Amino acid sequence: MSRAIEKRQVGKTGLMIDTLGLGGAPLGGNFIDLSYNQAVELIAAAKDAGIGYFDTAPWYGFGRSERVMGDLLRSSDYILSDKVGRLLRPGPVDNPASFGMVDPLPFHVAYDYGYDGVMRSFEDSLQRLGLNRIDILLAHDIGVFTHGDENSRHFKDLADGGYRAMAELRAAGLVKAIGLGVNENAVCMDALGIGDWDVFLLAGRYTLLEQTPLRDLFSSCRAASTSIICGGPFNSGVLVGREMWNYETAPADIIDKVRKIRAIADKHNIPIAAAALQFPLGNDLVTSVIPGPRDANEFQQILNWFQTPITDDFWAELKAAGLIEGGAPVPVGK
Repeated sequence: MSRAIEKRQVGKTGLMIDTLGLGGAPLGGNFIDLSYNQAVELIAAAKDAGIGYFDTAPWYGFGRSERVMGDLLRSSDYILSDKVGRLLRPGPVDNPASFGMVDPLPFHVAYDYGYDGVMRSFEDSLQRLGLNRIDILLAHDIGVFTHGDENSRHFKDLADGGYRAMAELRAAGLVKAIGLGVNENAVCMDALGIGDWDVFLLAGRYTLLEQTPLRDLFSSCRAASTSIICGGPFNSGVLVGREMWNYETAPADIIDKVRKIRAIADKHNIPIAAAALQFPLGNDLVTSVIPGPRDANEFQQILNWFQTPITDDFWAELKAAGLIEGGAPVPVGK
């Protein structure tokens, strides 16, 4: 059946967010040359379609995404997630394209997951946004995926001070929920050992291609009343016909798996992207899916995919073929 843009609760907070949100990375020129006016059109299209949940971060265009997001959300009803862990310092980086940035603002990043760094990042984001509130605050890209050997130091900073700052902001009512915004399961498991988190924005790990969180993470999150927001439902684009997976060129085994899923989708006359967008919401632990369209036309296509009817037979055939894990809950079709 077609899927309405409903709302689900974030953890045990009482905060309700849309099951389809707007990811803000492209709004900052991440991997795409997007002008300010194009970003405005994209956000406006999402608002016109009834989308009320938006996600951004200082990292996206070194402030560009936050600035346009704030301009379009100001004086409107919204739920916004933003991120801490990176402070923006004056002075441009050399070769921003190496970071996937197209025409970023003239800043460079200093990582700081400590108490003072989190508080500073929160205040800086409010000023760049020009808004008086952020609803969900996420520690961004903590983990080995981003930091390698340096992660132990950054995680210690989060455990010793950054989490306390986030918890204080929540307790004071300055944010409604706190969590992580990351690309890996392991750091979420580690984080559950240092604090009480409301939500993990997990990019690319619970998708039509990969369900590794089912093995350990999701059961631990359920026990802790920590919900999941699924970022990167198209696995960096490989599920919508691009060659990128996990921010790199897709390897042969991933391309082969996509080909097999696509063959079954074609048999059922279902766009593979529609299945990718809807699949995570079959799990009631997932509160929202937030793709990052690159313009208003892409957003409209995503909205169409989100509302495409998908039958139970399709999901059953994927499971029978071993292309999604047998224990993965799937959306109810007709």
